[in-house]
Amino acid sequence: MHPIQSRFSTKTLGTALCATALVAFAPAIVQAQPTVEVLHYWTSGGEAKAAIALKNDFEAHGGKWIDSPVAGGGGSAAMTVLRSRVLSGDAPTAVQLKSPSIMEWAEQGALANLDDVAKKEKWDEILPKRLSTLMKYEGHYVAVPVNIHRTDMIWANPDVLAKAGASEVPSNWDDFNKLAEKLQAQGIVPLALGGQPWQETILFENVVLGIGGTEFYQKALIDQDEDALKSDTMKKVFDEMRILRGFVDDDFSGRDWNLATAMVMNGKAAMQIMGDWAKGEFMAAGKVPGKDFLCTATPSNHGYLFNTDSFAMFHVEGADKVEGQNLLASLILGQKFQETFNLLKGSIPARLGVPMDKFDDCALQSEKDMQASQASDGFLPSIGVDMALPGNLTGAIVDTVTAHFNSKMSSQEAIDRLVQSLELAKE
Repeated sequence: MHPIQSRFSTKTLGTALCATALVAFAPAIVQAQPTVEVLHYWTSGGEAKAAIALKNDFEAHGGKWIDSPVAGGGGSAAMTVLRSRVLSGDAPTAVQLKSPSIMEWAEQGALANLDDVAKKEKWDEILPKRLSTLMKYEGHYVAVPVNIHRTDMIWANPDVLAKAGASEVPSNWDDFNKLAEKLQAQGIVPLALGGQPWQETILFENVVLGIGGTEFYQKALIDQDEDALKSDTMKKVFDEMRILRGFVDDDFSGRDWNLATAMVMNGKAAMQIMGDWAKGEFMAAGKVPGKDFLCTATPSNHGYLFNTDSFAMFHVEGADKVEGQNLLASLILGQKFQETFNLLKGSIPARLGVPMDKFDDCALQSEKDMQASQASDGFLPSIGVDMALPGNLTGAIVDTVTAHFNSKMSSQEAIDRLVQSLELAKE
């Protein structure tokens, strides 16, 4: 071997050995573990199981989940905690929020942008248009929906209906009233209701949709169009609410919604108008849809009143937290989780096109009606569960509805109060 070549080979070998040693002793470069702290109020029953399903899916994809459940108040206690956390500069990475709250936090610049995930996974194509709009602020995604609940539903006991000669739920309010009169004549409570403002408002929004139709619902309750609010149609709505008050038992005041569901289940009442979370009560008791209980849309002019659970992502520091937010958002709208979660929750998937072969008849009908409502602009947010409006406007409607329902206030007086309350709320 030539001396120069030999010296070169020895030098090269030494350099290689040195490099190997440096690699061996250098600290490993570890990629940040996707991490989320999730503030939510799913703390009981199927909701808690659904939350665990999301946690398990996140951890199975290499993430670290920090659970921050806050029970009580239908989410109000969680919102108190959230405000305190944000003010102290310690916002959670993901928070369960309704649409109006999402917009309020977005306006304050507190939410993170999810457009990269949304574009990659084509959220605009896999979400109902109105629902995707509610997840955006100024055209940018800031939240992701988990499910779709429906509030325009009647839950009925078929054996009790049969006592009045009925085999199905009425498809218009006039027939509903006639059936209720027959049931009442036999000493049966026609309508199970809990005397709480939000429950009375769910009843009200169903009547608005059923009597006025989808366009009227949009104009009167969402847009607060004064002509719609003062119209003869709105008078008919309050007239029907007065009739329905007569079909409720005397002990309804303060009753929780699930106790009203139990009245139907146990044959003490014929029907209940409530969101599809009521199905969970029947299913937990081992009841079979179509046999032990009926589930059908209220007389709603082919509309669909929806409620959705969603997660907003807050501005956080750290690559691990940002990666956690992106992973969580991706998993939430994945077909696997959408199926698993909604089977546990009793709702239907927010994502379009998820296979429905494992869902029950009530969910199948809800999904079919939801799809149909897309073509007619009948997919509308519920007022009663805070999906549609900021809190001050929702409060104006709720206060008027419950004041009318629990007094002898005339329909015209209710209309006047509603208009005035909404005007004051906007000031």
